[in-house]
This record gives sequence, C-alpha cells and structure tokens, in this order.
Amino acid sequence: MQARFHAQLCDIPAAQWDALRTDDNPFLAHAFLAGLEEHGCIDPDSGWQAHHLGIYDGALLIAAAPLYLKAHSHGEFVYDWAWADAYARHGLDYYPKLLCGVPWSPVSGVRLLVGAGDDAVHLRALLIEAIVAQSRRLHLSSAHLNFASADDASAFANTDWLPRGDLQFHWRNAHGWRDFDDFLAALSHKKRKNIRSERAALAHAGMHCEVRHGDELNLREWQALHAFYLATFDEKGNHAALTLEFFRHLGRALPRQVVAVLCRREGELIAGALMLRSSDTLFGRYWGAREHVEGLHFEACYYQGIEYCLRHGLQTFEPGAGGQHKLARGFLPERTRSFHWIADTRFRAAIADSLKREALALEDSRAQLLAHSPYAREA
Repeated sequence: MQARFHAQLCDIPAAQWDALRTDDNPFLAHAFLAGLEEHGCIDPDSGWQAHHLGIYDGALLIAAAPLYLKAHSHGEFVYDWAWADAYARHGLDYYPKLLCGVPWSPVSGVRLLVGAGDDAVHLRALLIEAIVAQSRRLHLSSAHLNFASADDASAFANTDWLPRGDLQFHWRNAHGWRDFDDFLAALSHKKRKNIRSERAALAHAGMHCEVRHGDELNLREWQALHAFYLATFDEKGNHAALTLEFFRHLGRALPRQVVAVLCRREGELIAGALMLRSSDTLFGRYWGAREHVEGLHFEACYYQGIEYCLRHGLQTFEPGAGGQHKLARGFLPERTRSFHWIADTRFRAAIADSLKREALALEDSRAQLLAHSPYAREA
C-alpha cells in the first residue's frame, strides 16, 4: 500500500472518492470539494493549498482524506489563533499547518474515508499515520482534523493527538413530531407564544417564504441568493470566499441536496437562505437580505428548515456554528469534536493542559444551557 498526496481533487476520480463515503453527507462529496477548487473558492493565493491524501493498493484507492496546507486559520471554525500567537511570541512559525476538514463548513461528518469494509479500523490508522508522517516530512507545526464523526474520533484513542470539543445548536425530531404545530406543542408556553408571534408579524408584513431545490432555481434566483450571501459577509466585515459559479455548480451537481428558502414581499425577493441536506439531516449554510425585516432571519434560517425536516422525514437540523439565540427556537447544545497533532512536545503539553481546562468550562456551559431548555418538562 502507498500514500500519495494530490494538489487537486480532480486528480482522484469522483467514483473512487465517493465509493469510500459511508453516508450521503454532501460536504464530503467529490462534487462539493472539487467544486470549491474549480470555481475559485480556494487556491494557494488565498491560503488554501489542496493536499489531498489517498492510500492506494496498486492503482485502487482504498482510503482518502481531504487535506489542505493552510497559511492561516480562516474558514475552519475551530479557533487556534491563540496557539499561532504563542508560536509567534516564541519566534516560531505556526503556519503552514495541515488541515483535514471541509473549507468554510463547520459541519461534522466523516473525514477519514475508508468505506464500509472490515478493514476500516486499520485504514483509519493508516491515514492518521500518513498525515503525521507528511507533517514531519514538511516540517509543519501541526496537523488538525476538524468536526470529526464518532468513527473518526475512535481512531484517535491511544494516540498523541489532542482532543478538543465545542458546542453547536442542533434540532432533532426525537419525539416523532408530525408537523410544526406538533413541534410547537412540545415547547414551553412562553417559547411557543414568542415563535407564533414572530411568524404572525411576518405574515402581517406581507412576507411569504417558499422552499425550492437546486434544480428548481433560475439564474436570477441564484444571483439573488449569492448577492444575499455577499451582503451578510460584507456587513460583518468577513471575506466571502464562495463564488456565484460555485453556487450554481452545487445546483447542478447536487440538485436535490440543495435546499433554498426564498422570501418575497409583493413578489419581490427580499431575503434568502441556502442549505444542503442528506437523507436524514438538513444543514443550514448561507443567508442574507436586502433589508432588515424583524424576525425574517429566524423564519428563513430556522422555522422554514424545521418545517422542511418535518415534511421530508429528516431527523436532524444543523443550522451552523454559534448563536445562543437558537436555543429559544428549539435547538439544543450538541458537542462537536476535533483532534490536533502538535509537533513540538513543549507546545503539545501546554496546549493539552489548556484544553483540559477548556473542556471543563465547555461542559459547565452546556449544562447551563440545558437548564434553560425551551421544551416543556414533559417533552
């Protein structure tokens, strides 16, 4: 068996890459990752150098991982700026580093692609060994695997990779709710009343939202969705990396996994949200609006998504990173997992100590959030 590294994903045939996926999470699809490279969303000039790993048995790809040489920590959503600053204060280079993850996408899922065979455990270990060996060969400060699945996480037991957790707010249909009213009935009286009031105010303001799939959007709607995305990033002073061509590529390549919410008033498109889905999960991604309308963000990004899940039998809705305001709307704190290999043993020990304290604070925060659950006690 041989490990090879690829400077672009198109060097690996899509059929071979996708054959190693064990679910239909769209963010690990060859079409999604290759589309980022082909449509100008990541490149070496922007600090993202594709460095994808393949394990081969002869000419056959038997395991793979999406890897990037990073010149910064933007677009990862697992924040290691303090680690980089510590390296700089000691006269050392933290960048470049090696990242196993999905650019601009804080979505948990499989990162070590090994298929569903009996040798999956062995192949995960080979991928991890190859990542560390390449990091040493290139004299990198560190390697990171962000937003790991449970199977990926198990592969790091008894290694010197450091575990790190965080929280996201997810909605789950744990009680077999049939429709939105059924879901609302499970909430406390105050939370139920607030949501109904928000939705009624939007209806009174003449706002109407509809949901479409990627193959149901025309060019003007794609342009509007991308413009909304740009406006949100401009408003927050962040870099909007995704191009209109990439948005349209998703509509072609993953037509029924792209879910768009279009919000209109008197026929005019005012706001929109772009999401992706798997067979059991909806993933909220990008949102924006031409003007501020009170409550419209909650409608487009949360309530329409919950209704979509209930209509289509999806069990989970992950609306993205951050935002304690999601708690009041039925989203509960869930743990996410990342793993970090630090080459310098001194820094590894210091970071490990810091992460232990961080983990205790995280559990305390999660407990406090759950104490303020929006659900009625009987739910």
